[in-house]
Amino acid sequence: MSKFFVTTPIYYVNDAPHIGHAYTTILADVLSRYHRTIGDEVFFLTGLDEHGQKVKQAAEKRGLSPQAHCDDLAPRFLNLWKTLDIRYDDFIRTTQERHKKIVQLVLQKVHENGDIYTDEYEGWYSVAEERFITDAEYESGQFRDVKKLKEKNYFFKMSKYQQKLIDYIQAHPDFIRPEHRKNEMLGFLRQPLGDLCISRPKSRMDWGIEIPFDKDYVTYVWFDALVNYISVPGYGSDDQRFKKWWPADVHLIGKDILTTHCVYWTTMLFSLGLELPKTIFAHGWWLIGETKMSKSLGNVVNPLDLIETYGVDAVRFYLMREMVLGLDANFTPDSFIKCYNSDLANDYGNLLNRVSGLIQKNHGGKIPEPGELTDEEELNLKMQADELPSRVKKCIDDFKVQEAVTITLTLVQSLNKYLERQAPWKLAKTDMKAANRVLYTAAEGLRIATIMLAPVMPEKTAKVLDILGAEDAKPVWGQLKPGTVLKSHPPLFPRIEGLCRQRSRSCRRKPCQGLR
Repeated sequence: MSKFFVTTPIYYVNDAPHIGHAYTTILADVLSRYHRTIGDEVFFLTGLDEHGQKVKQAAEKRGLSPQAHCDDLAPRFLNLWKTLDIRYDDFIRTTQERHKKIVQLVLQKVHENGDIYTDEYEGWYSVAEERFITDAEYESGQFRDVKKLKEKNYFFKMSKYQQKLIDYIQAHPDFIRPEHRKNEMLGFLRQPLGDLCISRPKSRMDWGIEIPFDKDYVTYVWFDALVNYISVPGYGSDDQRFKKWWPADVHLIGKDILTTHCVYWTTMLFSLGLELPKTIFAHGWWLIGETKMSKSLGNVVNPLDLIETYGVDAVRFYLMREMVLGLDANFTPDSFIKCYNSDLANDYGNLLNRVSGLIQKNHGGKIPEPGELTDEEELNLKMQADELPSRVKKCIDDFKVQEAVTITLTLVQSLNKYLERQAPWKLAKTDMKAANRVLYTAAEGLRIATIMLAPVMPEKTAKVLDILGAEDAKPVWGQLKPGTVLKSHPPLFPRIEGLCRQRSRSCRRKPCQGLR
């Protein structure tokens, strides 16, 4: 049995969860579910980053201790993941003892390896970013709450591993993906790499994990947060479990934290003598117009609002359908509605309604006999369905989730066109055997497409398989049993009327009409 270990970033506890957070976590969930369907053993890790100066300041404003503040905010993420039907295997909070003791173990080992030293540093410090910034960054005016600081701190010898990291990236083409992000990191590493400040004096900021070799300091947020990727699977606590799961198969991240993962984290792992993750995949941003979603800009989209109106599976589907991994995507209410109406109502939902409605009307509600497929179109549909699982697997292995959804929808669209050309409602009046064959073909194709869409839309696809009486069947042609009584059902995705002011390309494929 193969294993698949996928992680999301651990999200900042002060942030209100929005579409950006939801996208990364749904993506990890979809990848996990695809791997589970092919029999892989999966470990899916997500969680929260709860230390740092901004957390302490926010807690003070509320009159709470930092821990009470975190305990109060953490359920926002936990509840959203439950609502989004995300099935993670572990949820780490960096304030948990199981994590803190491993962070201290890591710090001690890196220190003993000679990779941590003290130095006095004077420079501009951005409280908002929780890091020292360069003079050029200060002069840009892009950083908020900046002040001049001079203090002694601990530094990690990141520069020591610069050439080793360059050599590793060049020798492992799949390590940083997509390709343009790898080139971005190699460009960054052409410049001298400084060392990383990894501490804050308690006299200035005490909300963090205490450095084990100096009780007057806590560790800097990245040297705390990044360690979650190894603390949870058992580093320093369960060697057998850690050996099973590490290295991670993929760290899913947003492109804004590329450097911290591809440089900070990797050099930390080099110091520890550990393998690097197999892939770090940086996806794009969800934009509103030309602007990234940001709490400070007040343009975030709350996924709960969409779910309440359109359902969780429609939201999951839209996010996986619309973003090509590695590129930015633009969220608008119109694009959401167009996607919903075209792909879910007109194509997928319409196919179910047609198949089940005609079987109910002309075949007593029972799956008809398949007959012998002799028509070239039917043989091509069967071949398309037979090849779908392997084609989807290839897409998933290559992190092309949007393409996996697209090729599955192509089968759905082909089945709808097949029904339109064959017109089984007419055939039933003159050739029932032919009508049986057509409806079985359409129902069986629908079943296989549904199984392939299940990781994206687990709730709706489970309903479809239940309607077809095929909950446990495999995506292999011919497993839909003739004589099975179909269950009655309401429309799977009722069309959203009166909100599309402009048709998308997919809508222009055919008239925008109601269900047959």
